[in-house]
Amino acid sequence: MLRAEAPAIAGILTTLLFFAFGDTILSDLENHALTVVLFVWLFATIMWCSFGVVRHAEAVAEKLGEPYGTLVLTGSVIVIEVALLASIMLHGANNPTLARDAMFATLMIVLNGMVGVALLMGALRYWEQEYNLAGARAFLVVIAALSVFALVLPKYTETAPDPIQSPAKAILFMAITLLFYAVFIAIQTLRHRAFFAEPAEHPEDAGLVAADHEQTATGSLAFHVTMLLASLLPVVLLAEFLAVIVDFGIEDLALPDPLGGVLIAVLVIAPEGLTAFNAALANQLQRAVNVCLGSALATIGLTIPAVLAIGILTGRDVHLGLTDVETVLLILTLFVSGLTFGGGRTNVLQGVVHLLLFAVYVMLIFSP
Repeated sequence: MLRAEAPAIAGILTTLLFFAFGDTILSDLENHALTVVLFVWLFATIMWCSFGVVRHAEAVAEKLGEPYGTLVLTGSVIVIEVALLASIMLHGANNPTLARDAMFATLMIVLNGMVGVALLMGALRYWEQEYNLAGARAFLVVIAALSVFALVLPKYTETAPDPIQSPAKAILFMAITLLFYAVFIAIQTLRHRAFFAEPAEHPEDAGLVAADHEQTATGSLAFHVTMLLASLLPVVLLAEFLAVIVDFGIEDLALPDPLGGVLIAVLVIAPEGLTAFNAALANQLQRAVNVCLGSALATIGLTIPAVLAIGILTGRDVHLGLTDVETVLLILTLFVSGLTFGGGRTNVLQGVVHLLLFAVYVMLIFSP
């Protein structure tokens, strides 16, 4: 048990240490070697705790059933992302594009990086893999509409949905984004649950998924809820100290601004990425699709209302519109994703194409 709950234990001990001696520990960030060590320590601890959060959230989801299970899992991941965003937004100089960069990074990492690796790994082992076409289309329809609405449209409106310049429009964007996501959740968990199940031609996959779930939930509901909170609390509290180091690196070392968003995206979706890769290797591509596309959708659908609300309450600017280059890359990614998940089967080619698009995204971070 101690070995299984090591992430929560490490997170709590690190949190106590930083709250007791944080000012002293972070007092000499000009010492770059020490700063790198502190960053790796905090980043690794938060990442480890994130894995613990997802593991216990999946166990709670199994015990509660749908739709509450999906909401618990999604809510836990989004709490981590919003905590990191809020900490970095509120620390140091105003960074109005941080939320936009984090959401764009999540879309690029998920739709190109995670999807590309999952498809490539699965295709190398099984040549071709099947998924539920209706479920993939449902995800992509909402992701495409919501990402263009939230990240492209604000650049072309006469008044941007900025919490300071136009709070009424910001509230409208919050409401519409939440409505998009709520409608999809109702479809996924109530009306058309079959869209997101493994294809009927592979009934043995259902047994594999069930067996995996049985290994997830090993304790009572109260135990998993308690450990979920114990793993989640260090992530939220340590985000403040990680924000100090990230802010120092971006501002004082002249690192690219989008790197802050990339770090947040990696911390949030890494556990789900490993889940998707394992599912692809087990020939459960639909599960990998649900994890990958669900992560992208939840990030857009829930993070935008959260950061706009933070902007309204704290008086911070929040810029949502992407640059021209980012807009082109986003539209291309959505178009390629539509083609990839438009035929019912995937192979090596789709995985390689998505990974090449991800390589282009990484290159543009350092050489816009």
